[in-house]
Amino acid sequence: MSSQDEITFYEAVGGEDMFRRLVHRFYQGVAADPELRALYPGDDLGPAEEHLRLFLIQYWGGPRTYSQTRGHPRLRMRHAPFRVTPQARDRWLAHMRDALDELDLPEPQASMLWDYLHNAAFSLVNTFE
Repeated sequence: MSSQDEITFYEAVGGEDMFRRLVHRFYQGVAADPELRALYPGDDLGPAEEHLRLFLIQYWGGPRTYSQTRGHPRLRMRHAPFRVTPQARDRWLAHMRDALDELDLPEPQASMLWDYLHNAAFSLVNTFE
C-alpha cells in the first residue's frame, strides 16, 4: 500500500457524517447549558456549529472548506474576544465527551480525537478570574 492509498483519520471515522453528528450533538448540549450558552453571541448556534464542524473536518484530513471560507484557523485569536475560563472549558469538554461517547467510535480513533479536543480546549483558556 503506497502512502497515496492510506486513508485519513477523517475517512477512517466515517467522514463528514461522523463530524456532523458529533458537532450537532455537542451543540445540543451547549444550547441546554445556560452558563456555556452565554459565551456564544446571538440567538442562532448554527454558524458556530458549522464553523466547528468545518474546522474539525479540515483538521482531520477532510476537505479544506474551513480555510477556503474563513481563512487560517487561528484558534486562539478567534477565541480571544470571549472569556474562556477553566470552568467554561470544563463545561465545553463535558458536552464534547457526551457527544463523542454517543458515537461509539472504535479505538484508537476515539482516544485520538478526545486527546486533540482535550488539549485544544485547555489551550484556549484565556481568563483565570
